[in-house]
Amino acid sequence: MQVLATDDRGWRSGGGVSLPEVFRSIPVPDGASWWRKLGAFTGPGFLVAVGYMDPGNWATDLAGGSAFGYTLLSVILLSNIMAIILQALCVRLGIATGRDLASACRDAYSKPVAIMLWLLCEIAIVACDLAEVIGTAIGLNLLFGLPLVWGVVLTGADVLLILALQRHGFRRLEAFIIALIAVIALCFLYELIASQPAIGAMLAGFVPRGEVVTNPVMLYIAIGILGATVMPHNLYLHSAAVQTRAFERTPAGKRDAARWATIDSTVALSLALFINAAILILAASAFHTIGRNDVAEIQDAYKLLSPTLGAAAASTLFAVALLASGQNSTITGTLAGQIVMEGFVRIRLAPWLRRLITRGLAIVPAVIAAGLYGEGGTAKLLIASQVVLSLQLPFAIVPLIAFTSDKAKMGDLVSPAWLKALAWAVAAVIIVLNVKLLLDTAGRTGVGA
Repeated sequence: MQVLATDDRGWRSGGGVSLPEVFRSIPVPDGASWWRKLGAFTGPGFLVAVGYMDPGNWATDLAGGSAFGYTLLSVILLSNIMAIILQALCVRLGIATGRDLASACRDAYSKPVAIMLWLLCEIAIVACDLAEVIGTAIGLNLLFGLPLVWGVVLTGADVLLILALQRHGFRRLEAFIIALIAVIALCFLYELIASQPAIGAMLAGFVPRGEVVTNPVMLYIAIGILGATVMPHNLYLHSAAVQTRAFERTPAGKRDAARWATIDSTVALSLALFINAAILILAASAFHTIGRNDVAEIQDAYKLLSPTLGAAAASTLFAVALLASGQNSTITGTLAGQIVMEGFVRIRLAPWLRRLITRGLAIVPAVIAAGLYGEGGTAKLLIASQVVLSLQLPFAIVPLIAFTSDKAKMGDLVSPAWLKALAWAVAAVIIVLNVKLLLDTAGRTGVGA
């Protein structure tokens, strides 16, 4: 990538603010207690955490748990650690430079490169939205018997909910997201209690095993879990969302803000770890232990949960959590789309128009798959959307690490040597495994054809 620096910090232009209507809109109290300060910075991390528990994660976690028991819990843990590191870099970038990742790319790279990165990111956002459309439609089908096609079409109306939330301020939007995450967590807490997992085997699952690499089928699912965990749009979203806080723009103020915002994202992603692990543990304890190693689709898990666990509410709460997960992810996807368009090319659309464009591009293939192929078609489309996301991931991770490693751009918040080394190692692992996922998927498609 060609870098065209025109000032002493390496930026090509004066920058710009994404989400200007909420920029620095949330006050940070001076001299407040630890809890009040944490409360002021709590929110952006939870917006990001939503992407780590979306329907794409559900599909891979269910497949891993039913096929291999608790073994792949170590992969979920490793993926979450990687996510915590990358989101901490987003916090540093947004607070130190006043730029989100999209506007940073625009201001650091040539216009053709910025346009290319923008188009790739738009494709990834549509692919991500496709997964949320399918997940929401499946949730509506399981809870209310609504046909998948009508469920997909109905998801287009969620723009009204987003507009209503945004009208009341960013804090209300964050509160709504956190409330839905709490619903998901409570549903899975019940599921875990009902499934009565083997505690010893479950804890052993968090210890990495060599067979994850040597068993080709297990490796394929493990790569899928990783590919579904680190979402590229989250990197753009987080670097903008942290700028909604009105912290002091002094070196000391930025360091303090970075510390609190990192705590926020780490706590939120730890909750995402619990939910992802809970899905896999549920599949392991409910299905793998009785020899049902083939439960890979969300609809199959729903049908089997209540009779398997002997708990009437198990299937219903599973569907409620899925619906909350899909709806949560659509909201954050809308924000990410707005940030990306404003940051890369400075095009600002009304939120409802931006939402309708993204959702319309996702609804069309989902309607076709649901209408022609039913449940099997939507399941395949869900997996395909994760592969598309894996293609875009390197184009977000590499610039992020490069920017946060640059002293001229970051000032006091430049990544220390140990963090640089760790971040590049994470990038290398994610890129290699996602490329392998893509190649394996292409190979399987070729065999199937």
